[in-house]
Amino acid sequence: MATGNAPLIRVLIVDDSAVIRSIIRSALATDPQIEVVGMAADGAEALTKIAQLRPDVVTLDVEMPRMNGLAVLDRAAGKVPVSFLMVSTLTQAGAQITFDALRKGAVDYITKPQSAAKAALPDFRDELLVKVRAAARCKGRVRRLLQEAGGSTAPTLPPNKVRGWVVAIGISCGGPQTLYEMLPAFPSDFVPILITQHMPAAFTGTFARHLDQRCAMRVKEAEHNEPLADGTIYIAPGSHHLRLVRRGVQLLTALDEGPPVSGHRPSVDVMLESVARVCGARAVGVIMTGMGRDGATGLGLVRDAGGVTIAQDETTSFVYGMPKAAAQTGKVQQIVPLPRIPQAIAEALQGRRLVAGGV
Repeated sequence: MATGNAPLIRVLIVDDSAVIRSIIRSALATDPQIEVVGMAADGAEALTKIAQLRPDVVTLDVEMPRMNGLAVLDRAAGKVPVSFLMVSTLTQAGAQITFDALRKGAVDYITKPQSAAKAALPDFRDELLVKVRAAARCKGRVRRLLQEAGGSTAPTLPPNKVRGWVVAIGISCGGPQTLYEMLPAFPSDFVPILITQHMPAAFTGTFARHLDQRCAMRVKEAEHNEPLADGTIYIAPGSHHLRLVRRGVQLLTALDEGPPVSGHRPSVDVMLESVARVCGARAVGVIMTGMGRDGATGLGLVRDAGGVTIAQDETTSFVYGMPKAAAQTGKVQQIVPLPRIPQAIAEALQGRRLVAGGV
């Protein structure tokens, strides 16, 4: 039975491994708001059970016999009121297929636990539960990212005339879909953008290459001691913190393998603290969809240094955890829906403030 008046979230588990199906089922069973209504061992069986059971969310394996996960998305994503959460392997090949799946209409992904011991850890269970709940909220409004589906929801900005600023964005759950939608709005001459996205190390390089194909700005995985350049978006590697440092008049990226901060490496707080220290009032800090509190402290430091602070609103966030935690500090100047964030950033560079949606 559902708790309170909220209906149960009905989940179909699709994986060719009986062990993985059992692991996912056990994790989902810890939430009384979630009901596993069925399991399938391949894509063909999944399509049959989707039609029969009408689940809200399907956890979908990528590589399966008879019919793989991408083929299931081709046949069902956006055509039936179901949200798909990909279950991906921690490999570069798995990353490539995962981002193809996001373009085909999957809501998000979760990486397969590499052992039963890792599956038993709270981190896997908590991430799975958060993403299943977020996927259920997105049911019926799947964000298809194929070019013929209309491209970015954010209007393209005009050429940029401002120099000497840095934009830093922190994002987590729901980030790939959100960034695919937002980043194409920025013109090729925009100021440098640093992004810390919570993502496995095997995924960030592939993620940057997918974004690069979609954006007017150059998108790349950040390297150590790399001079910052206008027209470039730097993605933190999944294995390193991304910091900004100054040597004379030159700004450079710096990577380090220090311990996790705010529960993460890369950490949004680490990135924002460095941007606040180096750029002061010529920084824009942005916190977007994600679970947890990473970035709340760092965004406060950006504001204390005179920079501009922006958070995504609850309605357009897949998971309103990180933006909510940032807003609760009282240091967020603007709370903005996703399609308006690029414009809010551009106006900040011009010394203007949004009236609608600001706080």
